[in-house]
Parts: sequence; structure tokens; C-alpha cells
Amino acid sequence: MANALTTTSGAALSPEGGLSRYLSEIRKFPMLERDEEYMLAKRFKEHADPDAAQRLITSHLRLVAKIAMGYRGYGLPVGEVISEGNVGLMQAVKKFDPEKGFRLSTYAMWWIRASIQEYILRSWSLVKIGTTAAQKKLFFNLRKIKGQIDAVDDGDMKPEEVEHIATKLGVTEDEVVSMNRRMAGGDNSLNAPMRNDAEGSSEWQDWLIDEDAVSAETKLVQSDEFEMRMGLLEQAMADLNEREQKILTERRLTESPRTLEELSAEFNVSRERVRQIEVRAFEKLQKAMKKLDLEARSVDA
Repeated sequence: MANALTTTSGAALSPEGGLSRYLSEIRKFPMLERDEEYMLAKRFKEHADPDAAQRLITSHLRLVAKIAMGYRGYGLPVGEVISEGNVGLMQAVKKFDPEKGFRLSTYAMWWIRASIQEYILRSWSLVKIGTTAAQKKLFFNLRKIKGQIDAVDDGDMKPEEVEHIATKLGVTEDEVVSMNRRMAGGDNSLNAPMRNDAEGSSEWQDWLIDEDAVSAETKLVQSDEFEMRMGLLEQAMADLNEREQKILTERRLTESPRTLEELSAEFNVSRERVRQIEVRAFEKLQKAMKKLDLEARSVDA
């Protein structure tokens, strides 16, 4: 199994080593026709041919980048998100069975998303336990409100936009500016015009993946995946007692989180006790989700 990505010239290739260069390099890898993909997948499955695996992987790097873009709002460096998605892609290539009739892109999307989501869950540090409910509300709603007022998606906002959001969410203007910069994640180049585009009208993200390669089968897999993830969450939540479910839901799984003080009054315990229950419940949920996720993957493999 290929475990390293290389450029067309043989140099090491990583999105964390320079995003613009990485996007330029992965564009050079051609998309595979169905028959060619089938033969490469068959060759890898039957003979563990590393060259076949490498070609399958590199031909789908744009798919990973495209999917990773959908997770930009979590404030994590897009290069790291892409790297995690690439890990999922490699696992998909390893497990892919070409005899089932699906394209690799259809099968790989589940693995790519699962890998990225697991990374986000592990790295969920932007919204820490000690932050206020208002700050969490800011984290989960900033991009939506920016869209409502047509604020620029990249770079700093206008003072009046910052003031509007701060007032609406009950936070300081400094908090809005800080969160906006953190959530930008340094990935503005994805929306920058391509240097070689004479008309200057297309962006990096426009060519990340050939939309024709995303079939109706892919849409079905996406729908099934969403239902599966929600099912896993429901199963994992069942491992929590009623109080843990209530506190975790009110603190983490809603767009308008309640404060420790509000929940301490409802449950007649101290604010610190509510915080402890929240931490414990989240840890239990993480473990349960990971276990169920691995079980689901082993069944599908």
C-alpha cells in the first residue's frame, strides 16, 4: 500500500507544506476512466501493487480537497483537514472492491468524511469547556450571520458588521474579530483567482474535482452516510444517563447553548458539578462514537 504522496516529479507532496503549491500539484494528476480505475483496483487487490495504489490515490486527491473545503467553518487549518482526508482515502483504496460495481469516488467519500470528522472531534478545542455560552454561540453562528449581512468571507469585516454581530450575539467586538480570524484558518487561497487564468474569473476551488465524476450513486451514499452518522450519535447518546444527555445536549449540541448557571439551577447542583458532568458525558460520547464507527466500518469493509 502506498503510504506517501509524491508530485509528478517525484518530490514529497503535503498540503501542510504549502496549500497553493499542493493544489497546483494535485491538479496535474489525471482523473481515471472507469475501465482504467477497475483494472488498477483489481491489480492492487490481487497483487498488492503499490504503483496501482498510488495512481488510485493521486487521481482522487482533488476529491479529498473538495470535501475538506466543506469543513472550513470549524476553524482548523485546511491543510491538516486535507491531510486527514487523505488518510481516509488511503484506507478506502485499501478496502475497495472493484467487483461491486461502484466507482472508487463513491466508496471513498464515506472514508474521507469519517476521517475528517474524527479529526475534528479530536481537535474540538476552539470551543473549550471553560468558554462562555455567548462565545460558543458566536462560534456556531458567525458564518451564518456573515452570510445574512453579506459580509466578506475572507479577511477582516467592516466595523459596522463587527458591531452588528457583537450586538446580536451578546459578545464584545474584540471577540467577534478574534473568532473571525481564527475561523478563517489561513485558507483564503482556496478562493483566490488562479494565477494562470487569463480572465481571472475562476478560483482554486472551481477545479478541485470534476463534478461529472460525482454520480447519483454518490448522492445516495451521502444521504445514507448522514443517516448512519445520526444513527451512531443516537446510539452513543443512549450510553449516557438522562442527566448527562440533557446537559450535553444543552451545552454542546444546540446553536444556543445554555450557561452553567442555568443548568446548575435546573439540576440543583453547583456550576462546577455541571461542568464535570459535561466533560464526563462528552468523553463517554467520544468513546462510544469511535467504537460504533469502527464497528460500522468493519461491517462495510
